[in-house]
Amino acid sequence: MTKIALLVLLILIILSTSNGDRTKMLFFRGRLSRGDKKGICNSMVLPLGYPCQNHPVTTKDGFILGLQRIPTGISGNPSNKPPVLLQHGLMMDAGIWLLNQPDESLPFILADAGYDVWLANSRGTRSSRGHTSLNPKDKKFWDWTWDEQVTYDLPTTVQYVYNQTGQNLHYVGHSVGTLIALAALSKGENWLNMIRSTVLLSPIAYLSQMPSPLGRTAANNFVPERLYQLGFYKFYPKGGLVGKLLGKMCDKMGANCSNLMTSFTGKNCCLNSSRSGYFLEHEPQATSTKTMIHVCQMIRNGKIEMFRYKSDKVNLKHYGQINPPVYNMSRIRNDIPLYISYGGKDALSDVNGVKTLLASLKNHHPNKLVTQYLNNYAHADFVFGVNANKFVYYPLMAFIELN
Repeated sequence: MTKIALLVLLILIILSTSNGDRTKMLFFRGRLSRGDKKGICNSMVLPLGYPCQNHPVTTKDGFILGLQRIPTGISGNPSNKPPVLLQHGLMMDAGIWLLNQPDESLPFILADAGYDVWLANSRGTRSSRGHTSLNPKDKKFWDWTWDEQVTYDLPTTVQYVYNQTGQNLHYVGHSVGTLIALAALSKGENWLNMIRSTVLLSPIAYLSQMPSPLGRTAANNFVPERLYQLGFYKFYPKGGLVGKLLGKMCDKMGANCSNLMTSFTGKNCCLNSSRSGYFLEHEPQATSTKTMIHVCQMIRNGKIEMFRYKSDKVNLKHYGQINPPVYNMSRIRNDIPLYISYGGKDALSDVNGVKTLLASLKNHHPNKLVTQYLNNYAHADFVFGVNANKFVYYPLMAFIELN
């Protein structure tokens, strides 16, 4: 194993097992928090004068997901437009959409424009850590990947919003939030008829050309797999020892670790550095180590397929075939309204990967597919860039207005 791979492995082990003490962190130079016990509504929405509701939703495999609803804008006038469901990416929760001021944050902008806004939280995050029979301390609680989000979480959440509102909804995903939407759309199931349009910000699909140096190193050296073998089933990227560990190891190796976020996401152009401490009060969030393995499999093999188990025998048991089923993007219905926005500096959703995705959608109806390219945008700019309202949110709202 190379020195850098060993560094990443040690970092990930500490990240996965730490207790969340307060410390200074080299990633964002902010402060870590022990966690917001008051929840997203009480800490991030209600203090700004917007209404907010918590809705627990139970999936068929027993996970209890937390949904937040912003039913109206700050004026309190009833919403007069369809519901919009927002789905965050990997190791984040719905709070990622709410880090900036209201006029810079997509949920508040949508609510003030008359939309009924719903915020999803992936299983394993702070708002979605309940289960009908399992405890988060159980190994089985973390025995899932983004496949289960496609099979259980997304359809359950969409059905719930539809039942509550009586209306079809718009879907907005970022990062892995786009991956689960694309995978679901490729399956063509009936519940998808409840979705009016799909907006994909920094789409994650074909990752074989992903330029993120740390992401590629972790994938090529099977770092998440090693963690799983060591018994780390929960991946929790937040902890008090991280800053000290990184400082010592980076000094020893002569590396500049102040730009680790950039190494993962690409050089973000438009983040408000004064909000970094606020970011660390709410993010990052836990996920399963199996999900990290699944993403690394995508980086190594360049496919969008279901989780690949360690042997043909196990794959055969789970899928009835030696190779995992592939999510075929060309099977997405060509009349589904799609809005795809991507950035030239994104190290995760890189330009070549997005072009491969667009090539698989070459037969999509031209009036139903809108693409947007922002040359200076990287991965995080799409969710909390200070000028995303102008360059991303207002154009996507114009798109969903037509659908």
